[in-house]
Amino acid sequence: MTKVVIVIPARYQSSRFPGKPLYLFGKKTMLQLVWERCINSIDEKKVYVATDDSRIQKHCLKNNIQVVMTSKNCKTGTDRIYEFSKKVKSDIYINVQGDEPLIRSKDIKKFINFSLLHKNTVVNAMTNISTLKEFKSLNVPKVVHDQKDNLIYMSRSPIPGSKDNSFSKAKKQVCIYSFPKKSLKNFGLKRKKTFFENIEDIEILRFIEMGEKVKMLTFQKGTIAVDTVSDAKKVKTLIQNEK
Repeated sequence: MTKVVIVIPARYQSSRFPGKPLYLFGKKTMLQLVWERCINSIDEKKVYVATDDSRIQKHCLKNNIQVVMTSKNCKTGTDRIYEFSKKVKSDIYINVQGDEPLIRSKDIKKFINFSLLHKNTVVNAMTNISTLKEFKSLNVPKVVHDQKDNLIYMSRSPIPGSKDNSFSKAKKQVCIYSFPKKSLKNFGLKRKKTFFENIEDIEILRFIEMGEKVKMLTFQKGTIAVDTVSDAKKVKTLIQNEK
């Protein structure tokens, strides 16, 4: 039987939003909200937080969240998952970003099942872009894929572009990933960011540049990644409206 674990990488020292994982939405932190949505999709014993910060570790222990400490030298969240994989053995590692508290449990379940069908392939998720503002935003990675939903490229620039610079259709990344153990090891052993990964600051590109296939799964509904305090306030309102 294929073993699956969910790992939530959590970093305190975000340049745009220090302390982001511990930001409070009412009585719960953003990290707690993401964790709760994960344990609603899989056995709680299979959900972990990976961090390099003692404040996040303390918060997890206080709230009975499994936590594994990693080094402060991780270049990306996926590098942190690789360090985690040296301590917790699994066949597939599902990376759920700790800054997407609106991700739905049913989408995580769907993603896990899809990953099991493609257990030897890296998997990422995508959804439709609905506004010109989102299409133009450099905070939103846009997805270009082939007819079989294999990733061709991902960019912060507005792609696919047109001659008249108009917006018609595009897709964006949803930050949930599935890594087979072998693919994750190949990623982690790469000591430096690859060329396009470094330019775009999009870690999934490292797999593409190393010749790995990345399968994209479509979500009908997107999420809002919390990159700034402004994003957090917007998400807080949406969470309140969910109740």
